[in-house]
Order: sequence, then C-alpha cells, then structure tokens
Amino acid sequence: MLRFFRTYVPYQYLSLLALLMLIRLPFVLHPLPLLIPELNWLLIGEQMSQGDLLYRDIWDSVSPLSALVYWGLDTLFGRSQLAYHAAATAVSIFQIAYFNYVTNNRDVYPDRYFWPGLIYMLFLHLSFDCLTLSPVLLSTSFLLLAFGTLIKQMDRRGATDEVFEVGFYIGLAALFYLPSALFILWAALSLLLYTGATFRQHSLSLFGFLFPIAVTVLFYYLNDSLDDFNRNLLASVFRVRQYSLTDFQALFTSLLIPLGLGVLGFLSLFNTVRSFVNFQQRVQQIMMLYFLTAVLTIVLMPFLAPMMFLSFVIPMAYFTVYYFENARKFWLAELSFTGAFGLMMLVFYQGALQLIPGIELGRLSSLRVQPSPLPADIRNRQVLIIGEDLSAYRQNRLATPYLSWDLAKYDLKNLDNYEAVINVFDHFRKDPPDYIVDHENVVEKLFQRAPALAAQYEPTPIAGVYRRKGV
Repeated sequence: MLRFFRTYVPYQYLSLLALLMLIRLPFVLHPLPLLIPELNWLLIGEQMSQGDLLYRDIWDSVSPLSALVYWGLDTLFGRSQLAYHAAATAVSIFQIAYFNYVTNNRDVYPDRYFWPGLIYMLFLHLSFDCLTLSPVLLSTSFLLLAFGTLIKQMDRRGATDEVFEVGFYIGLAALFYLPSALFILWAALSLLLYTGATFRQHSLSLFGFLFPIAVTVLFYYLNDSLDDFNRNLLASVFRVRQYSLTDFQALFTSLLIPLGLGVLGFLSLFNTVRSFVNFQQRVQQIMMLYFLTAVLTIVLMPFLAPMMFLSFVIPMAYFTVYYFENARKFWLAELSFTGAFGLMMLVFYQGALQLIPGIELGRLSSLRVQPSPLPADIRNRQVLIIGEDLSAYRQNRLATPYLSWDLAKYDLKNLDNYEAVINVFDHFRKDPPDYIVDHENVVEKLFQRAPALAAQYEPTPIAGVYRRKGV
C-alpha cells in the first residue's frame, strides 16, 4: 500500500477517498450503536431547533459552535444519527485532503507523496466512536488550518499580518471544543521561537484568538445569559468530569499503535542519515510543541474515550511518516505498515461489530446507550432524567434545562438552599416533564421541599420513575 501511495499524482486523492469509503462501508449495512455523548448532542440540536438558548435553557457544557452545528443538522434532518456520521465523514475527507496538501505543498518532508494523507486517514479510525461528529473532530479542522497558516509564516524571512489567522482559527477551535484554547500557547511559542514575529504581530495573533470568543460573550451578554454561559461552559471545563463514561482498556488499545508509530517516527529523526533543511527542522520542533500542548488538554477532557484524542492525530500522523520514510529497507516499511493497518482495522471492527464473539475489546460498553427504564410504549413524551444515564431520552424529549447531570447538581443536589428549590420549581412550571427518571434519589427530597410539585406527580411501578398525574 505504501508503494501505491508513493506516487504524487492528483488522482491519488480519489484513491484515498475510495479507501476511506471502503473502510466505512460495512456501517451502511450494520448501523453503529448510539453513544451517550451522541444522544446528548442530538438532544441539544433538537432543543435549540425548538427555540431554546444553549446554557440558559439547556444546561450542558458543549461548546457553542458545536451546538450550532448540531442545531443546523437537526433543522435539516431531525434527530438523525446517520446525518452525524455523514457530516463526520465529510469533515474527515477535508482533514485528510488538507493535511496531505499542506505537507506536500509546503515541502514539510524531503519528498512528496501521499503517505501523510494515507496515515492521517488510518489514524482517524482509532475506534468506531471516532466516526461521529464530535466537538473534538470539528475543532481539529481549525487546528489543522492554524498549522497550515503557521508553517506558511515559518517559510518566510519574517512573519506577516497573516498571524491573525492563526489566532482566529484557534479561537474558532476553542468555540467548538473549549480545551483547544490551550493551543494558543503552542502558537505563541512557535511564533516566538521560530519566526521573526514582532510584538505587533504577536498582538494580532492574540487578538485573532480573542475576537470570536468576545463575539460569543457579547451574544450571551445581550441575551442576558452571561452568568449561564460562565457557569455552564467556562467554569465547567474545570469541574465537569463524566468519569463513568471512561473505558481505559479501549482507550489504551486504540492509541497503542498510532502513538507507538509516532514515537518511533520521532526517534528515527535522531538516527537518519538524511539531512533536513532548516524549515523542516523547525516544523519538527513546532509539531513536538503541538503534541505537548495536546497532552495538557487531557486534564480538561470531560471523559476519556478515543474520540477525545482526535487532536493527537495531527502530530502522530506527522511523525509516523518519518518512521516509514527513514526505514532502511522499503520492504520492511511496507510490512510494518500492512501489519499496523491490519491491527488497527481489527480493533476498529471488533469494537463496532464484535467480529470475535466473547471478546469485549474496544466495545466501549460504558459509552453506549443502554435500554430505557421506561416501557417501550412511552414515546415522544417530555422526560426529565436525574443522573448520567440518558437512555430514556432515546425515544422521548428533554423537559426542563437539566440535561447534564454534572451541571444539574447546582440545583438538584442543593435542595437545602431556598434559591435552588425556587429554580427547580420555576423550570418545572415552564416545562413540566411527563415522566421523571430518578437515578440519584433526589425526587423525594424535592417533593418535601416543594409540596406543589409533589401534588402533581405519582410513583409508577418502576422504581425511581414518577408520572405526572393525568398523563
């Protein structure tokens, strides 16, 4: 496969596209399981389509531009998992083509070939959860654009005012996935150490970063929702931790080969007999800075899953190219790539399709939506789930703003506070749920604090489930 993609001719883009579609073709016949984060994003898009404002009317920590994309998809296609997968494929095609284009067009490597795009395409398939339209995938597109603009500056004698674009792209990336804001440190260090950027140009880059964020803050200020924006997004990045969704075994298995090849590629730079021009050496150094910055984002992730590490694909793919390029014998490089490709596809398909029965490797069981605790005939009802298990929303709609349990705790776990009880009562009055699914045992205390609510609901035969009288 490496030999085939060694030729640098335009039609190879079609070959990459065909290979990408071939890998994902089985999921046209065998739909992927619905994931809890995916259901969460579907609910956000649905609620925004009904006129709700994110953070004020929907308590969740998803970043605003990602929510805007989900709103657009819901407006066009409704609550469609297939639409998310199709959009994610379109975003993946852009990233593969752009990464291959920019590395070759800027002569990032000594030779030109389609290996960068091929390896980037492979690493996008860390696990089947990477096939959905996650905020990290959307954010990575703008980090790629920032990388392309940054190395364009490094290829000149001095930086230009285009550094504004670098900051602007990172600002947009942060509005898709907030931890990506840390990459402004990567851009600032790269401009400082490897370009002749002046103080004015550093300021331009910072202004470009702050501009889209300031526009977003202004929007929420004008909608009298700045406190909601601060609590549900800015402050939550340090507090919201859905550790129950983490699958460490699947994460380790998915990252082992890409990360291992990236490390081997980085180490091969110290043993190669090939020489690199000054520009290529600087790109190697800023890509190492990128990787270190990406590591810092791990502590801000709401949960750990392969999809959350898609921003690592850029440096892993970049250094892996060097591993195959610096191989002493080409047949050994071809054999190594074939083995890595086969093992990654085995993990990928095993997680989604369970090719080998009885082995749960890569299944991401904690991330999947489980069967609903509500009877199957309860559909299209207004439901409030108190807890992290969102399965009852699969066939129903969200009532009240309390989507994220980590944020709902501000009120529902603070019922000894009079203001919290008033908030809950007001939300119930404006958008009363037909059913309440209580996984955290807070409803009885809520009913004690708000007897008017207790008079409206009755327990059902299902433990922890309450029905509004008259429904």
